[in-house]
Amino acid sequence: MKHYEFDRDFAIGADISWYPQMQESGFIFRNRHGQEQDLLLILKEYGMDTIRLRTWVNPSDHPHSGHCSAQETLDFALQCKEAGFRIMLNFHYSDSWADPKQQRIPAAWEKLDFDDLEKRLYDYTFQTIKLFKENDLEPEWVQIGNETNPGMLLPHGSVDNFDKLTRLYNAGHDAVKAVSAKIKTMIHLAEFNSTDFIMKYFENLEKRNCRYDMMGFSFYPYHLPMLTYETCMEGLSRSMTEIPKRFTKDFIIVETGGVDEKEEETFKLLNDVIEEMKSQPKCKGILLWEPQGAKIWSGYPLSAWRGDGLPAKALDALCSIKKVSVL
Repeated sequence: MKHYEFDRDFAIGADISWYPQMQESGFIFRNRHGQEQDLLLILKEYGMDTIRLRTWVNPSDHPHSGHCSAQETLDFALQCKEAGFRIMLNFHYSDSWADPKQQRIPAAWEKLDFDDLEKRLYDYTFQTIKLFKENDLEPEWVQIGNETNPGMLLPHGSVDNFDKLTRLYNAGHDAVKAVSAKIKTMIHLAEFNSTDFIMKYFENLEKRNCRYDMMGFSFYPYHLPMLTYETCMEGLSRSMTEIPKRFTKDFIIVETGGVDEKEEETFKLLNDVIEEMKSQPKCKGILLWEPQGAKIWSGYPLSAWRGDGLPAKALDALCSIKKVSVL
């Protein structure tokens, strides 16, 4: 296996927001040696030092598409901090999933006009970050929305109206900074290989003086059946080069993964992504999405865990990352 050197502050990790519900259901995790072990300890064996957690406004108690209220997320984040992990908090600004296909306004916010919606987003963000800080946990990064390609809090914050969308981003950013100036805010888009779309999106925000610290991207080449893997990787390489050059922002790949049953294929994917990241110093991390979310429990086909509780080979790719003090 090749080894790649990255700075000490390079983030390696995963979104594991399902883990509390998996624990509650009795799912047993085993390390690479087949021994039952706490998931957080297993992830450390693969070099992970960062945990990303989502939070929803008024979620249901559904095990797969619920939970993740601010208090539940804080409780789990404190466990992760105690175990030595850095924390990324991901605001979906919805009661459940927000992504390119759905950016639904929380039910309690649906009747608000835009000015009140903007204020509610600020207040909710401020109160959540304040709750974290009062419990001695400041996330290192905070996402202002999740995969907001079409915008967020639709239809108000649509990309058809970048003026309003920028106001929402700025409200979230300002709320975070009002609690702690140290926290880095992030705007997160899907399809990191779509260079032209991403460039245009951030240019629209730039024209309106949008405030944010970093960019976050998802990259799932196997979610794009209309494109070949090679085409997706070419797009990734182009984005890695052109986007940071144009906007001078650091970024993190906050979501990636491959098909759980195709372990060699996903191992190759992660190795290829890591090799691309090595050539771009503005890339500050790689996070997998719910790698522990075994399909037998979640139905999710892009995890990196087997039904018998063992981690898949794909995770071995992360062991190619070596952190050094000075490059």
